[in-house]
Amino acid sequence: MKKTDAFTRYSRLPTEQNNPRTRDLDRVPLRRVLEKLNHEDYLVPKAVAKALPQIERAARAISRSYLAGRRIYFIGAGTSGRLGVLEAAEIPPTYGVAPGIFTALMAGGNDAVFLSKEGAEDVFEAGRREISRLARRGDTVIGIAASGITPYVKGGLTAGRKAGAVTVLLTCNPKEKAKEASVRIAIDVGPEPVSGSTRMKSGTATKLALNMLSTGSMVISGKVYRNWMVDVKTTSKKLVLRAERITATVGGVDQAQARRLLDITGNDVKTAIVMARLGVGKPEAAARIKKARGFLKDILG
Repeated sequence: MKKTDAFTRYSRLPTEQNNPRTRDLDRVPLRRVLEKLNHEDYLVPKAVAKALPQIERAARAISRSYLAGRRIYFIGAGTSGRLGVLEAAEIPPTYGVAPGIFTALMAGGNDAVFLSKEGAEDVFEAGRREISRLARRGDTVIGIAASGITPYVKGGLTAGRKAGAVTVLLTCNPKEKAKEASVRIAIDVGPEPVSGSTRMKSGTATKLALNMLSTGSMVISGKVYRNWMVDVKTTSKKLVLRAERITATVGGVDQAQARRLLDITGNDVKTAIVMARLGVGKPEAAARIKKARGFLKDILG
């Protein structure tokens, strides 16, 4: 692409437009600056709501991949990539998912999570190569790109589609058609308060959508009972206490009994709850959970 063509293309991106509501940002009092930023943030959830049908499709794809024993990949650059890293890191302890099932790939490698390597996002071949090496049929590849045109992400989605994976583009550019994506989640948040700073409204919208994708997919995969994270991993003191509280509350026992049951099950909250509620031993509880494919609602109602 010629420099003039690139200039024109980027200048037309929705994420690069100037926001008329914040053109006086540098000449109003700080409190007014914050009020303007807060007002812009209010617009984000409404924009996300319009993309719920596409978010639902993507969440179902993630669940299908997970339940089939396949993998889910987040791939992005800059802020978008870092949000993917955050999502992949937090799913295992929250929902008891084995490490590596959800994996984040960042343009520029792991070092770019902490120190920006902006040029890395421009390499289509890097994204294509990484996903080609990892993705297989039945996986889900989620490309995260506020602009929707990040070459690194496009390369990853192209490779994912070729491998037979479900490909999802999460973007804040409703104009991008994204032929590489099976599902396109386009959240139109409008121009940023500081023009082009997609870590702002675009980042917030992306995080909200990712929360829905991970939470929604885990709920329909049996990782939640009512609104309790019953597959939580006890990797810290806080999570140990959370496991005890969940077991006591859902199992209908006191904290001491909850702790005893968790000791018996090796801190398996689901098994401890079934033992408490049904008055059965560990082998019977485990068998019932397996038969119900992990869905406690099918055991406890």
